Amino acid sequence: MIALGVTFAGLNEKEDMSLLSSSVMRKFAMALSGLFLVVFLAQHFVINITSVIAPDVFNQWSHFMGTNGLVQGILQPILIFGVVFHFIMGFVLEIQNRRARVMRYVQYKGGASASWASRNMIISGAVVLAFLGLHFYDFWWPEIMHKYIETHPEDPTRYYAETVHKFENPVRVGLYATAFVLLALHLWHGFASSFQSVGFDNKYAKGLKGFTKFFAVFIPLGFLFIALYHHLNPIAH
Repeated sequence: MIALGVTFAGLNEKEDMSLLSSSVMRKFAMALSGLFLVVFLAQHFVINITSVIAPDVFNQWSHFMGTNGLVQGILQPILIFGVVFHFIMGFVLEIQNRRARVMRYVQYKGGASASWASRNMIISGAVVLAFLGLHFYDFWWPEIMHKYIETHPEDPTRYYAETVHKFENPVRVGLYATAFVLLALHLWHGFASSFQSVGFDNKYAKGLKGFTKFFAVFIPLGFLFIALYHHLNPIAH
């Protein structure tokens, strides 16, 4: 009986170690995909802010991104895969954590052990994923329609007007604004924790954490500013 108990204990220990290893690897993979999406987010912001300060430059960059073979054929599929992979891993880890959690909190207790952002990554992530769906519907799908289905001739000057037109609707602007706020909350916890998950822990870690907090606020606010600016400054028809 003792030997049998030891055997079962050993099996349970191996299962725990396997689960831990699997969880660590999933967090590592999710962190890498998250960092990749942060780079894309920064690049996306740089292009979009030119729609406010230099519409001609925005048209040029948007035309390049929309017609370049490398971007369309390789980088765009990688981006779509990265988005899907990141959020699937997020949901998988959330389910895994809920099953493994010994003590469950029925009620939120004001950040006793963790911030709201860290406790509700699944909520902010789901909303951001829904926002990405709206964003693809607003910008990616019309681009596909324009080039491949309706087969219009190329017009390198059309991107600015199309972008401004999307933000004429106040309901759409409100949806974008809500998504940007939740994106900020998602980044507030997720960006910094990504570096922890990949093992970045040295004398620069504190400064890097400060940068991630700045990024988490600045970039979503920047996108919000772009949406509001175009809503308040429509193109006369």
